[in-house]
Amino acid sequence: MGFRVEFRGQNNFTHRMKPVSELIDQTAAALAKLYSTGDEDRPENILGNSPAAANVVKALKVLLHILCPKISPANQQELQRWMNAQLKEFRDLLLPEIETAIPFRWKSASGQREKIAPETDVHNEAVRVLSLFLKELPFIREMVIDDVRAAYNGDPAALSFAEVKLAYPGLLGIAAHRLAHELYRLNVPIIPRIMNEWTHAHAGIDIHPGATIGRGFFIDHGTGVVIGETARIGKCVKIYQGVTLGAKSFPLDEHGYPVKHVQRHPTVDDGVVIYANTTILGGDTVIGHHSTIGGNVFLTKSVPPYSLVTRSGEAATVRSKENNAAGI
Repeated sequence: MGFRVEFRGQNNFTHRMKPVSELIDQTAAALAKLYSTGDEDRPENILGNSPAAANVVKALKVLLHILCPKISPANQQELQRWMNAQLKEFRDLLLPEIETAIPFRWKSASGQREKIAPETDVHNEAVRVLSLFLKELPFIREMVIDDVRAAYNGDPAALSFAEVKLAYPGLLGIAAHRLAHELYRLNVPIIPRIMNEWTHAHAGIDIHPGATIGRGFFIDHGTGVVIGETARIGKCVKIYQGVTLGAKSFPLDEHGYPVKHVQRHPTVDDGVVIYANTTILGGDTVIGHHSTIGGNVFLTKSVPPYSLVTRSGEAATVRSKENNAAGI
C-alpha cells in the first residue's frame, strides 16, 4: 500500500507569490530601459569596466601602513624586507585598477574643451604611472614626518609623536591626501577621489586630491574641514575644525559645462592659522603669509601678510598684527 504526500503549503505559497513574481518581471523590464551598456561615460551607464573601490581602499591602507608602520623589526634589513613585501602587495592591488581607470581620461572628456587622445597601450601607461608614483613615496614619507611634527608642536594636548600617528584624524586626512594627490598629479582618473572619499568617511575631513599642500600642515580636531580642488596651501599652515576653502562660483563653457581645472579656490600662504568654522572663498582670494584668521569669519577678499582677521557683526575686520599689538 503506497502513500502520496501533497505539499499543499508549498503550492499555496507559489500561488500567492505569483503576483509578486509578475511584478518583479515588470520592474526588471522597466529598470533595464534606464541603463546604458555602452563604453562611453554617461550618467546612466552601468559601472562595468571601472576601478574596484574595495581594492583601491585596500591599496590605500597598505600605503598608510607604510607611511606610519606599526611593526617592530629587528634591524634595518628586516624593515626593508617588510617594505618590499608591502610594496608588492600594493602593486598587485592597484596596478589593475590604474589600468582600468586610465581610459576615463578620454571617456570623460566629452564635456571639456580639450579632447584627450586614447592611449595606444594602456597597460604600459599604467606601469609607467605606478613607477613614477613609487619613486615619490620617500618624498611623501618625508612630508608626513613634518606633518607629525607640526601636529605635536601645534597641540599642547599631544603627549607623544606616537599619539599623533595613532589617534589624530588630521594626520590620517593629510597622509591619505598626499598619496591621492600624487596620483591626481599623474592624471589617474577616479582612484584619487575614491581614496579621498574613504578618508572623508573615516576622518570627517574632505580634501580634494587636486589641492596643493605644503610641508608641516596641521588640521586640529579635523571634523568638517573642506578644501577644494584648486586650493593652494603653503608651508606650516594650521587650520581648525569646520574650515572651508571653497569656490565662490565657476565659469561655464559655450555648451554650459563647468570649465575644469581653473583656479577657483583660495591660496593660503606660509605660516597662516585659520580658526574654527571660518569660510574662505574664491580663486583670487589670497591669505598673506603669517596671517591669523579668527573663528566664524566669512572671507571672499585677499588680506595682506601679517593680518589679523576677526568677525565684527556680519563683516570681517582686517588689521595688521603689528598695528594691533601697538593698540592702533
